[in-house]
Amino acid sequence: MKNIILAVLVAVFSTLSFAQNPLSVHVLNLDTGLAASNVAVVLEAQQGDKWTKLHEAKTNSEGRVTDLYPKDTTLQKGIYKVTFKTGDWFKAKNQRSFFPEVPVVFVIDGNLEHYHIPLLLSPYGYSTYRGN
Repeated sequence: MKNIILAVLVAVFSTLSFAQNPLSVHVLNLDTGLAASNVAVVLEAQQGDKWTKLHEAKTNSEGRVTDLYPKDTTLQKGIYKVTFKTGDWFKAKNQRSFFPEVPVVFVIDGNLEHYHIPLLLSPYGYSTYRGN
């Protein structure tokens, strides 16, 4: 009986780990200290000397896109770019900003199961890093 329960638990947790999307982003507004909801985010992959659009989404009420990598697609190694459409977001809030968009180029090397790109944003500056 213990072996059956253990096998079921292993199967359930294995399914949950594969169900998680391998790429997420999070945007925080440094002016308010709150999540930046409704920011458009575009994911592209570098193919030769061109960028190919893979997916586009908007941040949720928590400032997150939890499933930015195309669904039902195996994570591929390569160079990717996430572009945060910050100018449009500030314009919608009737605020001026210096950066119309924030492109973040990064490498997926296959060493992690999940990649996370946070963006700390203000009208005249930003910061990003490899999150977890």
